[in-house]
This record gives sequence, C-alpha cells and structure tokens, in this order.
Amino acid sequence: MRPRWSLSRRGVLAGAVASLGLAGAAAAEPIARSLDVAQWHSFRDRFIQSNGRVLDIANGGISHSEGQGWGMLFAARFDDRESFVRINDWRRRVLKRGTDALHAWRCRAGPDEVVDDFNNATDGDLLIAWGLLEAAARWQDAAFFAEGRALAQDILRLLVRAPGGRTLLVPGLRGFEHPTYVVVNPSYYIFPAFPLLADAVPDPAWVQIAAHGIGLLRAGRFGRWQLPPDWLAVTGRTQLPRPAPGWPTRFSYDAVRVPLYMAWAGLAHEPAVAAAARMWGRPASAIMPAWVDLLSGQSADYPAPTGIRAIAHLAIAASSGQGGPAQMPHVAEADDYYSAALTLLSRLAWYDLGMPA
Repeated sequence: MRPRWSLSRRGVLAGAVASLGLAGAAAAEPIARSLDVAQWHSFRDRFIQSNGRVLDIANGGISHSEGQGWGMLFAARFDDRESFVRINDWRRRVLKRGTDALHAWRCRAGPDEVVDDFNNATDGDLLIAWGLLEAAARWQDAAFFAEGRALAQDILRLLVRAPGGRTLLVPGLRGFEHPTYVVVNPSYYIFPAFPLLADAVPDPAWVQIAAHGIGLLRAGRFGRWQLPPDWLAVTGRTQLPRPAPGWPTRFSYDAVRVPLYMAWAGLAHEPAVAAAARMWGRPASAIMPAWVDLLSGQSADYPAPTGIRAIAHLAIAASSGQGGPAQMPHVAEADDYYSAALTLLSRLAWYDLGMPA
C-alpha cells in the first residue's frame, strides 16, 4: 500500500475543468523520459548559494519566497534531495512567519539575512507548498508532506476572499483589499499546483478557486490582443474585472506566467493562452516585445528576455501543435534569475505535457 502522503498529479482541478465543460485536463503524469539535468544545474550553480539561499541578482541580490519555492520545486523534480534540503532549510529558518504557516516575502540583500517585509506573497506560498508536496511524493517523506499540508491549509484559511460570490486568491495578507474592489494578480493562479494541494487538503474551495480563476482570466482581458494585465481589480460577481488602479496596464513580466501555468495545466486552448500565442507568434513583428500596454497599444522597444521567449514557445506549441524543443531556449541563455526560472519552468511544463522530444 502506498503511504498516505504519496500524491497523484491529477484530481480536483481536472474535475473542475470537466464540470466547466472545458477542453484539457490537469497537469499530466510524469512521462518516461529523462529531463535534461544540465538545465537544472545551470540554474542551481548560478543562483543558489551553498546555504540554500536563492538570489534574485537582477534586484540587487534579494531573496524571496517565490525564489525559494521555485528552487524547491526544481530540486524535487530533478531528484536533487541535497539541494532541496538546503533550500528548504533556508526557507524555514529565514522566511517562515511565526504566527502561521505563511512566509515573509522578502529578505534584503547581504549576508545578514534580514527580512524587511513580513507580508506574504501568495504565489511564493503556493510554490513552496507545491515544492514540499512534490518532495513528499518523490522521496516518500512524511515531514515534507506535513509542512506542505499545513501551508496549503493556511493558504485556504488566510488568503481566500469571496467578494460578490467570487472565490479569489488575494496576492497577500495586506494591501490588496479596498472599500469597493479587491486587487488580484492573475499570474498567482498556479493551476498545475492545485491538484497536489487539493489531494493534501481535500476541500471544495480548490474547485472554486480554479473555476473562478479560469472565469476571471476569460473576462479580464483587454486591448487589441485581448490579454490579461499584470494586476486586476475585481468587484461584484455581475461586474467585469478591470485593470487595477495604480498599476501599469500591461501584459508584462507578471502576466506572462498566465499562459505558462494555464498551458501546463492542460488549458492551452483557453482564450488567455491563445491570445498570448497570437501576439507572440505574429509574423510581421520585428521583435518579440518584452511587454504590451493593453490600453494604449504601445509595446516595448526592446526584445523579450529568454524566459518570456521560452513561455512563448510553449504557448504557441501547446495551443497550435507547432514548434519543437530545438527552439526552446536554454537556461544558460538567461541573463538573470527570473528569466532562468521561467525558462526552466517552461521546460518542465513541456515535459509534463508530453510534447515531442
């Protein structure tokens, strides 16, 4: 008999997708071919210190819950337990809050390891929980499972809101709820993580989060390309979401993760993914822009970095069946931590979806 912390990669999200009548399914079971471990080594050797701290070098060398979560997920997926333990230990020692299972989102640069903002970032907490549950499944480790389950429980307990009947994930405990609207970050809906979280903490809220997140990404698209912005303002159920006041109205470095996570979860034919694929794949474009302003139509006059190009390749291939892995960028081509992480995530999604080798 398999231990109770051994988790499947399908489940609640697949049920939510089926109940909504959508094409696609949850993240595929791992397939029987080897991942390119050199891609992981390139990320690990450049951005992870010997004590397990993941460095965001483009932001002055800060560390944050997002980076620790991605590092943990990568180490688990590449069966690198030694690296996982180091990354996880640093996460637990420095970022874990004392009042709940959530994490402070940022540790400032430098050797003193000072946390300078104890507010959480919901995507970082989701990624850490995902990494812990992946590790529990891979190494049959009950301690990792217990930590992942506790974090998943507190995500549901502390970070879910229901304005006007919509079930939303707020981006953090503080700073995103206003008298007439709630600000959400569409890229914090990490759809491929939801099946593991729902297996660890069976709760119908996961179905509502997934279903309402998909609905939000159908309604919250704007401009010529009908793309989601980095930040959305959400009010009642009968009112459409709009670009959040006070934030640039761009499909940019946050929102690019929407087509990544949706395609990874088998939702490649959703409008947000198809729209991004059309924008990125337009033949008349001299460059693939780093961002597009959804209201003015202006786009960046400099090219998208490696990580965005990797997501574009995945989105185009997953939504149209075109493209091949020879076109997928390599982690070593990325200039910074974020672009390298997006590249490695795109490669993992490619693997999970069984795309042609």
